[in-house]
Amino acid sequence: MASFKKSFEGLKGTSQAAAKGVTDTAVQAAQDAVQQVADSSKETATIAAQEASRQTQAVIGKAADKATDTIKEFGQKMETK
Repeated sequence: MASFKKSFEGLKGTSQAAAKGVTDTAVQAAQDAVQQVADSSKETATIAAQEASRQTQAVIGKAADKATDTIKEFGQKMETK
């Protein structure tokens, strides 16, 4: 009976260790997946911010060009008067 109990305790310990290993692996895989999503989100946000900045700079450049043209036209009109 003692031998059976010892074998059972050994099996119980092995099963617990295996279950812990599976759980640890699953937790690590979940953490890795979450980190990948977070990294991807950061990259997407960075790309979006860069594109927004590029577009803003383009609009500012066009507005500056338009303002320059308007000032030139006004100056030409003033010269003719």
